[in-house]
Amino acid sequence: MIGFIIAGLIIGALARLIKPGKQNLGLVATLLLGLVGSVIGGSIASLLGTGGIFELNFLGFIVSVIAAVLLIGVAEAMAGRRRVTR
Repeated sequence: MIGFIIAGLIIGALARLIKPGKQNLGLVATLLLGLVGSVIGGSIASLLGTGGIFELNFLGFIVSVIAAVLLIGVAEAMAGRRRVTR
């Protein structure tokens, strides 16, 4: 479980580095988006037959980072929409 949290934090941090522009996300949001991204990446890698959902493998890691980048984009869009409507 601790390894899963650390992997989520690393994936979230990498996604923030890859995503251009400034993100107004805190450490907890980065961790949560990284965890969700790692579950998505692990699920896709598992479906492709590269290992289990919680196994660390190269394809799962790459897909996890991509999923986290997309999730950060969605989170930014939702946060921007809330600021505009107020």
